[in-house]
Amino acid sequence: MSTNQRKIYVSENGDRWWLCEEGGSVYVLHEANLSSGGKSTKIEIGDFLGTGKTGPEHQSLLRLIDELATVA
Repeated sequence: MSTNQRKIYVSENGDRWWLCEEGGSVYVLHEANLSSGGKSTKIEIGDFLGTGKTGPEHQSLLRLIDELATVA
């Protein structure tokens, strides 16, 4: 099964966030930088955008959703 990914944000320390779709499921994939272990974590969209989550990666996802909704 293939995964479609769209980059959300790359932090100054090298962490990366991706909006992913795989088999009808949509989630955020966080890839920690190598010095933090490089672990990848799948995060449900609702959990990622939950109350109090206002970091630049969250703002970037909201902008991306707005862009995608405008195109549709």
